[in-house]
Amino acid sequence: MLLGALSPSAEEYLSWLSVERGRAANTLAAYRSDLVHYEAALGARGRTPLDADREDVERYVAELRAEGRSAASVARAVSSLRGLHRFLVDEGTTATDPTRDLETGRLPARLPKALPEDAVERVLEGISGDDPVARRDRALLELLYATGARVSEAIGLNLTDLAGEDGLVRLYGKGSKERLVPLGSHAASALARWLEPQGRDALAPDRWQRKGDAEAVFLNTRGSRLSRQSAFSAVRARGEAVGVELGPHSLRHSCATHMLAHGADVRIVQELLGHASVTTTQLYTKVTSDHLRAAYDAAHPRAKAPVRAPDPGSRGIAGDREGRGRPGRRRAVATADV
Repeated sequence: MLLGALSPSAEEYLSWLSVERGRAANTLAAYRSDLVHYEAALGARGRTPLDADREDVERYVAELRAEGRSAASVARAVSSLRGLHRFLVDEGTTATDPTRDLETGRLPARLPKALPEDAVERVLEGISGDDPVARRDRALLELLYATGARVSEAIGLNLTDLAGEDGLVRLYGKGSKERLVPLGSHAASALARWLEPQGRDALAPDRWQRKGDAEAVFLNTRGSRLSRQSAFSAVRARGEAVGVELGPHSLRHSCATHMLAHGADVRIVQELLGHASVTTTQLYTKVTSDHLRAAYDAAHPRAKAPVRAPDPGSRGIAGDREGRGRPGRRRAVATADV
């Protein structure tokens, strides 16, 4: 087998993921990489996925950990080969699934990292200039923050996805699932300026290299559809310009966290972000817990213990202790009761 080539069974599995399950191109590329690595490891021992057993799988997982792979990387690799073996059983190609009940350890839920609202404001207001690239970057970042879109969803936008006067934009998420999300006034204004002749048209070539580029909302300086890497670079550069570290999902996380902090229903945010499960969206509620506590303390009339003036006539043991600065138990109990 050539380096990087997959067995016919693995190729069939990837085709099934693409056609039947609608998996995105980036997901398929990741699965392909994992399966190439897995089949190469099996091949070194004279095995294939068709005759691999539990010992082969466990040995492979141990090798991944020995290579220093992160827990997340190992979990994704196991997910790839588990999917392959389940597919082979379902298709009747093999009789048993060696990954069944395989323990890989539970990954701790990673909390999304959102920016403070003033940091987002600094980034968006810090995009100066009126040249085509500045207009494009302003529109891109405003869109990412306004809609909570993934970068891949933003660069995949076509002009027809912005059609209509209902203030909605059409996004295609994982598995090409379509959703309509509102577009705020700042993002709508930034997009309108980008789509003016001095914006997008100034980067458009005399002749399009690819048919799909002519429909793309966001273009690079060569007149092609903006790539993921170029979008990441643009976002990161705009953050660095004002001293803010921006990652690929920073504005998406910030959109969700800020909306929840301002009282948005978690189900609405779920729809906005395109999460299949509300459990994923609920991770953002943990991020806003500090905000919730502060808001509760500030708003609820009985959130804090009442401050009482000391009784000059009371000189008991507890009062004597508090008078010397030691944390009296009665005060702690009063706070807890409230």
